Amino acid sequence: MNESFFELLERCKAILNRLFQQSLRHQRIIRSILFFFAGLCILALLFVAMVWVGVFGHVPGRDELRDIRHQVATEVYSADSVLLGRYYLQERSTVPGSAIPKRLKNALIATEDARFYKHSGIDTRSMFRVLIKGIFFQSESAGGGSTLTQQLAKNLYPRQPHVMFSLAVNKIQEMIIARRLESVYSKDDIIVLYLNTIPFGDNVYGIKTAAERFYSTPVNKLTTDQAAVLVGMLKATHTYNPRLFPERAKLRRDVVLAQMEKYEYLTKAEADSLQALPLKLRYQKITHNSGLAPYFRAYLKAELLAWCQDHKKPDGTPYNLYTDGLKIYTTIDSRLQGYAEAAMQSHMKVLQTRFASQVDKRSIKNAAASKLKSLPQYLAESAEGRSEKEIMADLKKSGMRKVFTWQGEREMKMSAYDSLLHHLQFLQAGLLATDPRTGAVKAWVGGIDHEFFQYDHVRESTRRQVGSTFKPVVYAAAIEQGVSPCDYISARRTEYTNMEGWTPENSNTETYDQKYSMEGGLAGSVNTVSVKLLEKAGIPNAIAIARRMGIHSDLPAVPSIALGTPSISMMEMVGAYSVFANGGNYRKPVYITAITTNQGKRLDSFGKNNKSERALSKETADIMLHMLKRVVNEGTGSGLRSKYGLNNDVAGKTGTTQSNADGWFIGITPKLVIGCWVGADDPAIHFRSTSMGQGSATALPIVAGMLQRMNKDPELRAITGAHFPALSPELAGKLDCSMSRSDRNFFQRLFKTKKGVKHTRFKK
Repeated sequence: MNESFFELLERCKAILNRLFQQSLRHQRIIRSILFFFAGLCILALLFVAMVWVGVFGHVPGRDELRDIRHQVATEVYSADSVLLGRYYLQERSTVPGSAIPKRLKNALIATEDARFYKHSGIDTRSMFRVLIKGIFFQSESAGGGSTLTQQLAKNLYPRQPHVMFSLAVNKIQEMIIARRLESVYSKDDIIVLYLNTIPFGDNVYGIKTAAERFYSTPVNKLTTDQAAVLVGMLKATHTYNPRLFPERAKLRRDVVLAQMEKYEYLTKAEADSLQALPLKLRYQKITHNSGLAPYFRAYLKAELLAWCQDHKKPDGTPYNLYTDGLKIYTTIDSRLQGYAEAAMQSHMKVLQTRFASQVDKRSIKNAAASKLKSLPQYLAESAEGRSEKEIMADLKKSGMRKVFTWQGEREMKMSAYDSLLHHLQFLQAGLLATDPRTGAVKAWVGGIDHEFFQYDHVRESTRRQVGSTFKPVVYAAAIEQGVSPCDYISARRTEYTNMEGWTPENSNTETYDQKYSMEGGLAGSVNTVSVKLLEKAGIPNAIAIARRMGIHSDLPAVPSIALGTPSISMMEMVGAYSVFANGGNYRKPVYITAITTNQGKRLDSFGKNNKSERALSKETADIMLHMLKRVVNEGTGSGLRSKYGLNNDVAGKTGTTQSNADGWFIGITPKLVIGCWVGADDPAIHFRSTSMGQGSATALPIVAGMLQRMNKDPELRAITGAHFPALSPELAGKLDCSMSRSDRNFFQRLFKTKKGVKHTRFKK
């Protein structure tokens, strides 16, 4: 028994000894594990330290973060503060915190970072939730671990690839930047920065651009449901794009509204009512080719690029038009611009239908033959050494192409050659409206569609024959040289031997037996009278007057310039006509008023030194203005009254060139001069009928349409209701004569008329 007891003791001792040995082994294992984790922590801290000091790439410090810069589009504004368009690489624009409504901030916080005001850039609770629920339990409801501040860090400094540990390096960099951002900026400032940098769908950056693109509204006008749509898009900008996937976007919007209810930013009743609303967009994409005044913005770009090269930022580098967020303030009036574009489109649709029955198909093919070699495809293949036969074969291969129609853009199967033929058949139009008192450009329409036809018919480098619109310059030169407005000029034909027997002719054969006062000759646009007045004025004097009126194009010293054979730009012609409305003074066109930084600091001002230059005497200008009023009341421009019912104070002149290739009308009101040209890009393509192709039928209706729309706008009464000052009694006396009289039976007609000589009323 005693032996059994001792055996039991020995066994217990052996067991205890084994347990002790095992405990020692476990302690060694535990120590090893502890050492392992301690080593990992040390390595992790070392890794973080290496990221911190920039071993894996630059990590911005607090000073750099205080001066955060990102690409911001330059914005172009009208004189009435309407955004005309942007120049950008990324379509981004910023908005101040004061313009961001609380409902938008609440939607963002409830959806993206509910504990935003409780953390300092890194939300450890959210990180552990993601770690446990997402990794260990594979729960899809784990959510994201990144705070708004970390997302902002990622937006400001996009992730970069590394040879090893890319995800870890980028995450740690974002955490470091987030903590530094929180130490530099307030919570509200971080929200503003976030909303100004976050990408939305359709290549849009920043909440301001997103609100304008998807809802055509400023940020502070966004409703709660609209804000929820835009915030919902941040989860996946393509997947929840409301333009592409409206049903998905609506479901996502409702999730955002539910989150706002969950965190007590909305009551249940408010959330329910908002979730019941349909998804309504007011989508508006302002591109380089769309929006108001695209031709003007394209013209402006070259000048702004030159300005940027000549002006330096505080760091010494030149300004960048596409990334520095400049604000360009122009003289354009968005209302006048809109009315001009609408009038052009309305008339040109109808005019193109008429033109289709008039245009010679052979002339289109001839024009195409001359333009083929300037096509990008032709130039590229020619540079590769391909033969003309091979290039033409490629140009005539069919494919799907976008083409312009007046019913909207269409995609059609046609060759590059057929596309050229298609687009050559369209009539083009140019319109420019300026304030004659200041030279400020108020409306600029360079063509019918900037995406398909980028050739601008307004700019100085674009010149077309001006026809009879040049005659007022000749008449003004004659008056300046002492010719009396009541001197009668015979309309008889004259052969000019110095012009190889050239004999100017009138459109109306009945005019040859008449003598005309200046008023009558101008109202009827009598060619033979204009040439004889040019002789009286002297060709060098007329050219000198034209130069003083702002016409710098080539003016050959030949009698035919009296009929408008020179090619002159729209900008020059409108500037010249402004002289008549501005008391004989010429002002250069002005279209920019100021350039500022994105924060509103003025960098440059324009137009203040645009002094007027004397071109004509005030007396001559007043006489010319009166005669041009007669053109509208009784002459070739009378359609403004009889057909379009306009009662505004208007003066003006029509013009039509040889073969009806160009139709012009330049109208003058006391506060606005409007010039319009209509024709095909190639002058060989034109109307066959003068009645359909003359300026009174092509260009005048566009000016009339613009004025009609302006008359309906009560805000523009200061322009539309303005009146020309009355002629002084002295000048009225100089114009107190009949418009015409007959060479053969003047006295016979005189005695048959009760009130003296009849006034001749001219057809359009």
